[in-house]
Amino acid sequence: MLPQDQDIQVHLRTVGTITAVEASTLYKVRCMTSNISRLRKSGMTITTEFKKDLTGQRYARYRYQGVAS
Repeated sequence: MLPQDQDIQVHLRTVGTITAVEASTLYKVRCMTSNISRLRKSGMTITTEFKKDLTGQRYARYRYQGVAS
């Protein structure tokens, strides 16, 4: 697991959700989908919610659901 993955993992466990823009700003993440994929492979259950901002731009919000058993 990369250091960025660990940062995102801690964020998800403490805050509960994160977007690519938040991850980019806070942790300098470039490809959020890769980070989320690695976290899912490590056993985290993360759901994806697609939303639209005020300008109509779509974005994904990732929500931590726990650890897969």
